[in-house]
Amino acid sequence: MERDLAKTAKYFGITRPTLIKLMREKGLINDKKLPAYPTRDREYLGTKNGQWWHPKLGMQYSLSTRVKQAGLPWLADQLGLEMPAIPADRRDVA
Repeated sequence: MERDLAKTAKYFGITRPTLIKLMREKGLINDKKLPAYPTRDREYLGTKNGQWWHPKLGMQYSLSTRVKQAGLPWLADQLGLEMPAIPADRRDVA
């Protein structure tokens, strides 16, 4: 499962701009919000290619950063964030 930066920030309990600021300070993403070292960090960060048709401008293309499942503890360690606690299983009531 890959999360975009907004969902990753929500997972850590911070805002998206705060997450982007922290990642830029550590040199994990560049000024376009893409991974600064895509080969080195490929196990943790990825990119998603997007495309859509605009009626006047034709095909439009975009890239966005995604955090992979293995990247969550890695990112928490890199940025000094706390991993959220695993929620209790509601089925375990006995």
